Amino acid sequence: MAKKKKPTHGPNDISPEEARQEFGITYDDLEKLMQTRGHEGILKLNESYGGLSGLGQKLKTNLISGLSEDETDLSLRVAAFGRNEIPPKPPKTFFRLMVDALQDITLVILIICAVISFCLSFYHPTDESFQAELKQKEANVEWIEGAAIIIAVIVVVLVTAFNDWTKERQFRGLQSKIESDQKFNVVRNNIVKQIPIKDIVVGDICQVKYGDLLPADGVVVQSNDVKVDESSLTGESDLIKKHESKDPFLLSGN
Repeated sequence: MAKKKKPTHGPNDISPEEARQEFGITYDDLEKLMQTRGHEGILKLNESYGGLSGLGQKLKTNLISGLSEDETDLSLRVAAFGRNEIPPKPPKTFFRLMVDALQDITLVILIICAVISFCLSFYHPTDESFQAELKQKEANVEWIEGAAIIIAVIVVVLVTAFNDWTKERQFRGLQSKIESDQKFNVVRNNIVKQIPIKDIVVGDICQVKYGDLLPADGVVVQSNDVKVDESSLTGESDLIKKHESKDPFLLSGN
């Protein structure tokens, strides 16, 4: 039974407040339930929600035939619990990329040298001799050295920032394509079908096969020797056996 990753609301005609009233459980309740493990989780599931059957009733889910294909019901679930997707971080602005490029120690040293060069080009001792006059004429063009360094730094920063901006756009485009191509098996109207992972809603009955990467948090409704790699959580390399009567909680990404 799928649970959302994070409540990111999409455009629909149903307000989240109205949608939440249609179900006997809230997003926060599901989040707290998924934070429990093992025996503690089983107790909470049984005492607070009446076990798997009670949880199914609160989510208005048939544990055998799954959800219907009714668009109103699916939209209601999206409005109440959010979409099954993690919002991407906003891309860095071009100015932010320029600032990051300026963190290079070589560029910092060049900027310091340019400032020193500028200062020295406009400084001259108060000596009226011919030697001093000659130095003054030379100083009138010495500022060009500092300006050249500054221009070189600006060019390097702009080129670096533009390259980073282009790479980030390409990466986001590739990531978006990969996510749109990812699909998972769910049971709807008693029929197993593949749908995009982002279209999985709270209450969906998902069919997990060997080697699958879990697309959302959920609980085991029915299992046959299900084992999950939870090394990212526990640090242990051994596979953890999951069963509806012992440890039914599954976390996305495992």
